Amino acid sequence: MRRRTAPVVAGALVLVASACGLTSGSPLVDDVRPGSIGQGEPLEGADLTVTSKEFTEQLILGAIMGIAFEAAGAEVLDRTGIQGSIGAREAVKSGDADGMYEYTGTAWITYLGNSEPIPDPYKQWEAVRRADLANGLTWLPPSKLNNTYALAMNQANFKKYRTRTLSEVAALAAKDPGAVTLCVEGEFANRADGLPGMEKAYGMRLPAANITQMDTGIIYTQVSKGSCTYGEVFTTDGRIKSMNLVVMEDDKKFFPNYNAAPVINTKALEKYPAIAEILDPITKRLDNAVAQDLNAKVDVDGEDPHTVALDWLVAEGFVKEG
Repeated sequence: MRRRTAPVVAGALVLVASACGLTSGSPLVDDVRPGSIGQGEPLEGADLTVTSKEFTEQLILGAIMGIAFEAAGAEVLDRTGIQGSIGAREAVKSGDADGMYEYTGTAWITYLGNSEPIPDPYKQWEAVRRADLANGLTWLPPSKLNNTYALAMNQANFKKYRTRTLSEVAALAAKDPGAVTLCVEGEFANRADGLPGMEKAYGMRLPAANITQMDTGIIYTQVSKGSCTYGEVFTTDGRIKSMNLVVMEDDKKFFPNYNAAPVINTKALEKYPAIAEILDPITKRLDNAVAQDLNAKVDVDGEDPHTVALDWLVAEGFVKEG
């Protein structure tokens, strides 16, 4: 699971941190200068390292952070693409990296060990921020980008059943049990913050025969074909838009908030406080629609994540090339 990695024991943390490639990295060499951010190059003379997890959205967000730092005058080492959640976080926590974009729900549940998410996204961020200060990590203000779970269906099934919310899906399951078939990942099928919890929250009763477990990528294809009425998706995935899927609203706010926010090593932020003002306008611009577009350029169109990040920053006027 790309964000909701199960907690690991302390010994495993050491192994992950030592095996995640933190001793290597490539300098960023983009020919960029300040646009609307980084005026006066307040990071001139700074040597900063950015990191990320290995999936598409994280690679893009890591590149966005690194390019922004470059435009503001910093020399930047790229250590993005670390497998799993723990390695990237540990890099920032230890000071091997200076910053990354992380998700509030991941920190609250996976890293900080809480079982109950906070429904209000800003209050969730505040709680994570307070708790992580003790770990030497400072969370800067969050984005509207919320990469959480959802159920989606294709246009043909939407025209047939007309459900728009998970409450309506539950009502359909009660009225016509055979109509609601699901394609889900194995982890989602068994997690308390996945299918079992969703069924409980919405009073949904689905026969086991109506639930098919498969890999994430296959889910999108099968839902698009209509092989399943509904499929588990991530709300910022580019394939939602490219396949014209309809996402069901989580009207009871069951699924945790996974808002992306910059997480900076506190010592690095104290040394270079301009980091906050450089990243804030960028973070405010990030939402699910932006993420879907950027992710689709990589996952659907086959573009390079770094190029996608650079093109977006230039198009938005945050940085200039040359």
